[in-house]
Amino acid sequence: MSDFSFQNGCLMTEHPGATILVVDDEQLVRWSLENDLKRAGFQISTAANGADALEMIKAQEPDLVLLDIRLPDIDGIQVLRELRKMGITCLVIMLSAFTDVHHAVEAVRAGACDYIPKPFDLDDIILRIDKALNQRGLEQEVHRYRNQQTTNQGLQNIVAVSRRMHEILDIITRVAAQGNSTVLIRGETGVGKDLLARAIHALSPRANGPFVEINCPSFPAHLLENELFGHERGAFTDARTRKEGLLEIAHRGSVFLNEIGDIEATVQAKLLQFLENKVFRRIGSTKERTVDVRVITATNKNLEKAVEEGQFRRDLFYRLNVIPIEVPPLHQRKEDIPALIEHFLEQFRSEFSKPHLEITPDAVDLLIHYSWPGNVRELRNCLERAVLLGREGLITVDSLPAEIVRQSRQNRFDQNAPAALSSPLEEQEKRMILEALEHAGWNQSKASRMLRISRDTLRYRMKKYQISPSREYGPFPD
Repeated sequence: MSDFSFQNGCLMTEHPGATILVVDDEQLVRWSLENDLKRAGFQISTAANGADALEMIKAQEPDLVLLDIRLPDIDGIQVLRELRKMGITCLVIMLSAFTDVHHAVEAVRAGACDYIPKPFDLDDIILRIDKALNQRGLEQEVHRYRNQQTTNQGLQNIVAVSRRMHEILDIITRVAAQGNSTVLIRGETGVGKDLLARAIHALSPRANGPFVEINCPSFPAHLLENELFGHERGAFTDARTRKEGLLEIAHRGSVFLNEIGDIEATVQAKLLQFLENKVFRRIGSTKERTVDVRVITATNKNLEKAVEEGQFRRDLFYRLNVIPIEVPPLHQRKEDIPALIEHFLEQFRSEFSKPHLEITPDAVDLLIHYSWPGNVRELRNCLERAVLLGREGLITVDSLPAEIVRQSRQNRFDQNAPAALSSPLEEQEKRMILEALEHAGWNQSKASRMLRISRDTLRYRMKKYQISPSREYGPFPD
């Protein structure tokens, strides 16, 4: 305690209202602690034996238990062990009339946070109770902080404005919490399958374990097998030392097999055997090894077609396809493009020391109308090039690659639609902007933050769709 508080000569707790159960077979001890701790600001209940204490704790778990070791039915150590078996994690301070080091050690091993010998001093008990409650509060705060950091780490690089991407985020959040099921992420090259895999790991109970990624096409079959399963010394000519495989390294974490559709038949068979029971053998070993890993895979191939053509094992496909996640290409979710642009520009502002980096509305419009065969990765590369070649921290149409400008203009011309509401996509975009503005009380800065786009982009869209603060479609105020 940093500041001591007294009232009528009694030391007051830092945690008024905290609930404490006093468990002691001596009525005088129970009566004394109940009265004194109530005066200190705690809420007190009492029990005279271990059986009653267990029932009371199960019915309404207190913040802390003062538990005597010697009880008439079962001793306090056994009561504590029963609590931990039931998953009850309330704080427990042991009391004993015997200053026995063995009992103290046994109590701490069973899960007690402190041990107080009798006779005890009331002020000392209050101080120890507050110390235990302070420590528990700190642990809970750290746990909340770590959970928040984990959540941010998992989702901070995933931009989701479109309904489909929000659905995917919902899926990976629910899948991650489960922690074990195999996940297959499908989508074109560059859509961000690796980000989703990392998010699943970061949001899962395995987040504190390793995340091991391997790009399968980077290795021929014999090297990929060696990377995954490892080898023993002397297993082959160059095996001068023993090597752990990535599956062992990922123990209690996640392994991400990227582009799983490209692995050869021999590795497919061994991977299937591993997925069945999480057991494998290093190359050159007869000893079976078991690891606890979650397997996340990704592919840009049509695995069903590969199965029909005999290029991919049907049984392996079914084993991988437990939880499939289909990521749409960028041209099918153009609502995400303005938010992705702002997301990457924010990264580049820091990376290239250009705090005032911006992009013109005309440039944004061209990027929206481009087809993006390389998906999100191509968009990022395009913007990075534009940042490096742009003038005075401003990305204009002239900063963009000529091919993107040409094709984007052709796409926009081919649509041959009026400026406002030329497609259902634009109708949805207009509706989202209206909802954000109304929710933000027509504060454009706040609405742009909600939409994760710049204020200039928002004003451009408002002008395009003739959205005015009067909430009616009419002339937009310049």
